Amino acid sequence: MANNKPVHQIRLSAIRAAIWLNASQKTGESWYTVTMTRSYRDKEQLKDTTTFRRDDLPIVSKVVEMAYTWIWEQSAPSDSDVIE
Repeated sequence: MANNKPVHQIRLSAIRAAIWLNASQKTGESWYTVTMTRSYRDKEQLKDTTTFRRDDLPIVSKVVEMAYTWIWEQSAPSDSDVIE
């Protein structure tokens, strides 16, 4: 897949999870991956880092949980797919 944008993003404070959809060209199988970043300001420029401070970790944990829930919901059958 030649998509260079995440399919979904979750942001709390300066912490962001970007969720990416990946696919195998051989098998057609698809899966999600997640990248976590923290935004910070360097003088006047906004930058991202993949390192987190101690006080960021509770927020990182919450954002990871939210990303997991979003991914799980994407693979859950919709109400119209459920056979009763």
